[in-house]
Amino acid sequence: MFGWEFPPNNKGGLGTACYGLTRGLSKQGIDITLVLPKKNEPHDHVEIIPADTLYIGNQKIKLQYVNSLLTAYMDNCEYSKEIKNYEESFKRLITGNTSDSDLYGKDLYSEVHRYAKKAKIIALFEDFDVIHCHDWMTFKAGIEAKKATGKPLVVHVHATDFDRTGGNPNQHVYDIERQGMHEADKIITVSEFTKNMIIKHYGINNEKIKVVHNGIEYSKPKKTEKFGSNEKIVLFLGRLTLQKGPEYFMEAAKKALDIRSDIKFIVAGTGDMYGKMINKAAELGIAKNVLFTGHLRGDDVDKAYQMADLYVMPSVSEPFGITPLEALKNNTPVLISNTSGVSEVLTNALKVDFWDVDEMTNKIVSAVSYGSLNKSLVKNGNKDIKAITWDKAAKKCVDVYHTVRGIEK
Repeated sequence: MFGWEFPPNNKGGLGTACYGLTRGLSKQGIDITLVLPKKNEPHDHVEIIPADTLYIGNQKIKLQYVNSLLTAYMDNCEYSKEIKNYEESFKRLITGNTSDSDLYGKDLYSEVHRYAKKAKIIALFEDFDVIHCHDWMTFKAGIEAKKATGKPLVVHVHATDFDRTGGNPNQHVYDIERQGMHEADKIITVSEFTKNMIIKHYGINNEKIKVVHNGIEYSKPKKTEKFGSNEKIVLFLGRLTLQKGPEYFMEAAKKALDIRSDIKFIVAGTGDMYGKMINKAAELGIAKNVLFTGHLRGDDVDKAYQMADLYVMPSVSEPFGITPLEALKNNTPVLISNTSGVSEVLTNALKVDFWDVDEMTNKIVSAVSYGSLNKSLVKNGNKDIKAITWDKAAKKCVDVYHTVRGIEK
């Protein structure tokens, strides 16, 4: 299995999904070797790092690392900064000798190709039956592994560049996505929403695609922690990018504060729109009611959900969206975009078109004003998430593995 990220070193939902799915697959008796990119220190020239063993509960997963600067959600600009920093560090350590600084690709796309060749070496020495790749950075690795071993390839589409860019994909990324989908023996998408998108934009036959919704590990809701004040808390938690719709959230915040001045809006996350959102809060005159926390990890994420009276996911294009499930798990009702995969499986959630700021405002104000509505959304939302499990997702993936191997169910 080729992935981008894995807890605790994850920036978004892909790492969470890989964790949940690998745990579910292990419970199904599937042995997993998970291959991840990992940046070495500048003085370390080992290309392939020896395998680690990861225990999740009683389940064992083998980890293989490829020395790489690739990280989840990286674009070419971010990669250029990373390679520049690496080269400068290398020059300081090895005075007058910079030839080995070519250890990594000169740009994001050449690094994806280099990573794929190194990942192929791992595939040649591993005993496995199926290649499972998560999103575009790993598709080249999967293709190389398939060519080298003849094993069937399954690509798992968590998002496309149409989602990430608001409909204006990078041609390099699009070409890699399309090649991976066409070379694959089977495609898994995280929603019908994503399935329809790749049929439309990537020329994929409907029969080649299997929808496997993401899941969540349900546990008894934690005790709710609230601020000591009487302020109502509305939370946005996610990457601050065009895809996630933070501008619409800020506009709705302004309108909601015109109705109720006792609402505090928390924006948890980072991204290329971070500075712009801080400026927008100031321009709208609501800066004192908006708290920017930056990126949150681990228990801090749960605490943020528990503090909130409402979680809002106003995504422009969201292939799935695990965060609303996490919010409900923490007894926080959710308001989600209609253009999201999670809206297909959550029946007890408030829903809105991301562009309809007036309706978003109305639902925010209603959710924080009417206690009975809030409690009903939490109670019924918890019923929803009990049925949305990683075990179910894993069983569907196993069915896909059987299909590509020609094994009858």
